Amino acid sequence: MELSADAVAEIGRLAYRYGPPRRVRTTIDDSFDDPIRKEDRFGEVCMVIRRPNGNLLLAIKTFYPRGAYRLPTGGIHHGEQIGDALVREAREETGLDLEVRRFLAHIAYVGRDERAPLFHTFAFSLDERGGTLGALDDSEQIEAWREITPGDLGRVADFLDDLRSDGTRGVEGSWRAWGKFRAVVHRVVHEALFDT
Repeated sequence: MELSADAVAEIGRLAYRYGPPRRVRTTIDDSFDDPIRKEDRFGEVCMVIRRPNGNLLLAIKTFYPRGAYRLPTGGIHHGEQIGDALVREAREETGLDLEVRRFLAHIAYVGRDERAPLFHTFAFSLDERGGTLGALDDSEQIEAWREITPGDLGRVADFLDDLRSDGTRGVEGSWRAWGKFRAVVHRVVHEALFDT
């Protein structure tokens, strides 16, 4: 899905305010549906949340394969501003008071047989300022949280890239393809955080 003119303009404003993001276009195995084919969204925000101790937050949902912790994400609905989705999703998923620090990445995903992107991820770093960690929306199905050092993002990407299904359902397709899709943002964010 190509971005609307409004979304392109907002990306420019976000880049001006929070710094220019890494821009990545990548082809994925699109043999899963969630989230890339959800009709209520054109993309997602990825929340790279830094705790006061410097660690980053990862989440696992109740239906994920064991060990599939990842950076939290949330959908951007059609007509919704990216920045508004970031604030809404960060609050719903974590319950924390957060401050946006940096626009890290814009990833456009292209399916195997497609030319135009079918989905977009916008990754932002956020600093925790207060609140109590816990999803405010039970429909998020967050089972647990884990903290990692920023340097561990590469290992998280490797785990997701080699994900095997344990028979759970939830992404309407291949968990292996989903894991490879999810690995991309972890690698790109790792590169963005350590880019000198």
